[in-house]
Amino acid sequence: MRPPFPPPPGRAAELRLRFAEEARAERPDLSMLCLLLAAAGDSALDEAGIDAAQMELDRLAGLLPYRPGGPRAWAEATRDLLGGRLGFRGTAGDYRLLESSLLHEVLRRRRGLPILLSVVWMEVARRAGAPVYGVALPGHFVVGFGTAGERVLADPFDGGRVLTGMDAELLVVGSTGAPLDPSVLTPAAPGEVVLRILNNVRAWAAARPERSDVSLWAVELSLLLPSHPARLRYERARLLVQRGEFVAGAEELEAYAEVVTAVDEGAGERLRGEARAARAMLN
Repeated sequence: MRPPFPPPPGRAAELRLRFAEEARAERPDLSMLCLLLAAAGDSALDEAGIDAAQMELDRLAGLLPYRPGGPRAWAEATRDLLGGRLGFRGTAGDYRLLESSLLHEVLRRRRGLPILLSVVWMEVARRAGAPVYGVALPGHFVVGFGTAGERVLADPFDGGRVLTGMDAELLVVGSTGAPLDPSVLTPAAPGEVVLRILNNVRAWAAARPERSDVSLWAVELSLLLPSHPARLRYERARLLVQRGEFVAGAEELEAYAEVVTAVDEGAGERLRGEARAARAMLN
């Protein structure tokens, strides 16, 4: 299978506009944000493909039992359908594939990273009426059913295994070496989920310098989210220079220097020096 590549500039610009509008909506649609993200990374995903992915989520939701009970019953019913009957789960090899961060490919392959499998769990269960949300544990993403008073966690990467409190603690300790902070159990907002997905995409591309095209679209979408690290502007500037877009990169460096100078004059001057070096590459 060919590796996914971004669409032509016109289509890419249209997708960025739609992504920005959805991200700033009063109630952002997580599945649509993930599919627009996927289309920005895979030119093969057209409008018909986006519609087909949404219809597949609807179809899967229709396979869940009608109101099975409380949070544990919802977690077990979703696990039995998605992780058991349909085989959605993750493997170590999924971390090596960009497709593991693209929702339409995760629906097709029934494999993906923990956060994308969690998006499938959330969107299917939500459509069926479940009280479900994402939980951004450090180093691992899971889903929660219910409320703080009666919360049940499940791990879609492990086929939807229902977690005990000790299971969640071990997941966090195994990833970070630190104990579980109860504050991380709060529901993750759509923008937080999408930014974390884009961080995964950027990490994938950073290990593959020949795929700076992936780094660039992931950074550009991240910058469209209402809340994002300011340093992403610097990352975008460096990518533009790396890709030979010296003037655009220099302009971005200069603009970021203006922001940084207000708090660190030395850092601002260093950025302006990088901008001058980028412009000199044109000679």
